[in-house]
Amino acid sequence: MKKINIVGAGVSGLIAAKILEEHGFHPNIFEETSRIGGRIKTDVLNGFFLDRGFQVLLTSYPAVRRHLNLEKLNLINIQSGAYIFDKKRYKLLGDPSKNINFIFEPSLYRSVNLFDLLRIFKLKLKLKNKDLSDIFSSKETSTIKYLNNNGFSQKIIDSFFKPFFGGVFLESKLETSSRMFEFIFKMFSDGKVSIPKNGMEEIPKQIFQGLNKTTFNYNTKVKEVYKDIIELEKGKKIKSDYTIIATSPKKLFRNSFKQITWNSSETLYFETENKIFKKNIIGLISSSKSLINNFYYYPDTYLGKTNKFLLSVTILNSHNFDAEDLIQKVIHELDEYCDIKNVKFIKKYLIPHSIPQLNNLKERNNLDDIKQFGNVFLAGDQQLNGSLNAAIISGEQAAYGVIKSIQNKL
Repeated sequence: MKKINIVGAGVSGLIAAKILEEHGFHPNIFEETSRIGGRIKTDVLNGFFLDRGFQVLLTSYPAVRRHLNLEKLNLINIQSGAYIFDKKRYKLLGDPSKNINFIFEPSLYRSVNLFDLLRIFKLKLKLKNKDLSDIFSSKETSTIKYLNNNGFSQKIIDSFFKPFFGGVFLESKLETSSRMFEFIFKMFSDGKVSIPKNGMEEIPKQIFQGLNKTTFNYNTKVKEVYKDIIELEKGKKIKSDYTIIATSPKKLFRNSFKQITWNSSETLYFETENKIFKKNIIGLISSSKSLINNFYYYPDTYLGKTNKFLLSVTILNSHNFDAEDLIQKVIHELDEYCDIKNVKFIKKYLIPHSIPQLNNLKERNNLDDIKQFGNVFLAGDQQLNGSLNAAIISGEQAAYGVIKSIQNKL
């Protein structure tokens, strides 16, 4: 039996193990932390499920549909659209094609002019009929240039696209690739936006629970990867016929890898006894002066208590506040812009490596793109585009690369 080792127990590494098991192999996974999940982890604190950063699941991701049982995730669906806040006043921008009641919301027509509304529906129709392969081979520009080229007004760009897709891309200038914008816009339009009731970590947990031939080595940091050897941080060297690196490869190779820049974010969680709106929808703050980009009330996520709600607040822009001053600043802005009062701070997460900044985004790679020297293969969403869909596909491709290499040597 060939010795196949995987570095990293995030989604990419778990999917690679799943594919290898399905083909009769027994891989080993080395994970430097104490549990699986990678960047998708959920902590339980004060009875709340706290995701490490506000994250959602787009059910229309093709790779998600191949590998996850969505029904067993107990998904909570978030309504399409957003409440847009400024100085304690808000407008609703919803998608009437998904919820007919949005047509009768007066604030819909105060949020956008008719021409912008028509442009949104035109874009939705265009992308609905556009294959993913065409999206990822289309001419690439920035999202902000793409929106301008498609005729959207500055008002809707500033009030909706920047805070909404800024929250998705974790950068407020919308410099992210237009391919990523088209892909995410299409995924939002084609499916549902959801979160598992018990937190986003339920996603890697479900993959993990289906594995029974994989050996996990937790709290085990890999120092370096060679052609047929893995060296652990403590100096132990392990023979490896095939290695899949499902984490950042730069720190594991002596080879020169281009440094990837990552978008970071901060998420603060608060406990509150009241909601200022009843719809299960995201709130955006449109003011460029606000530190807060978006916020969300989690429904049904409190364990065993009533009249308590979890509120997440996402910050994108850099600042010089220390921890306590930042909390007070956010509490002040929640009141100033949204009239949200009486919140109790729970926990803050700083996520320095949230989404990779990439150019020439791809749907999938060729084998030559992921195979390094010897029998070392690369996985991780940074190989394709910053999404759960890409994380899964990259894990698939790395595993099939190993399988193909083994078969070619038989």
